[in-house]
Amino acid sequence: MSKNKGFSDTSAGRYSLALYELAEESSLISEVEEHSLLIIKLISSSDDFNSLIRNPTNKKEDQLKIISKISEKFNLNNLLTKFLSFLILKRRFFYVEKILKNFIETCSKKRGELKGELRSAKQLTKEEINIIKEALINSFGSKIKLNYKNDESLIGGLIVKVGSTMVDTSIKSKLQQIQNKMIEA
Repeated sequence: MSKNKGFSDTSAGRYSLALYELAEESSLISEVEEHSLLIIKLISSSDDFNSLIRNPTNKKEDQLKIISKISEKFNLNNLLTKFLSFLILKRRFFYVEKILKNFIETCSKKRGELKGELRSAKQLTKEEINIIKEALINSFGSKIKLNYKNDESLIGGLIVKVGSTMVDTSIKSKLQQIQNKMIEA
């Protein structure tokens, strides 16, 4: 396997840091972050938009027109629109999702937030998620950006992961431990 994996995490980091610095200069970080999340959602929810990004045979002009229309429809920040256009012109639009996710992470880090994941077997209400988030904030003594996912394969319980710390109270995990002990015996 070669060392060069194409467009590396380092490259995505450089582009996202450039976007962060431009947004910071213009005092538009929260607005650009909000609109970046919107673009990320659009990528995951629209097969047509995803195809526009992933298909290398699309012409730059077509991509620029569509970004312009999306910008108008969703009233995107001018800085973000110019940045997306720049990516298209430099033939880096294929990596836009990676770059924008990296930008969101950079914003969180600059605010001093930790990244956390919460998975539960049953669907949790917003109130339950907030109670867990508050407990984590008290435990870690820092702001936490918590991503929640319902995962019925856990059978019961929760899995909470913040940074390198993970707490797994799922029934699936307990059953796996019992199975491993039985195999060892």
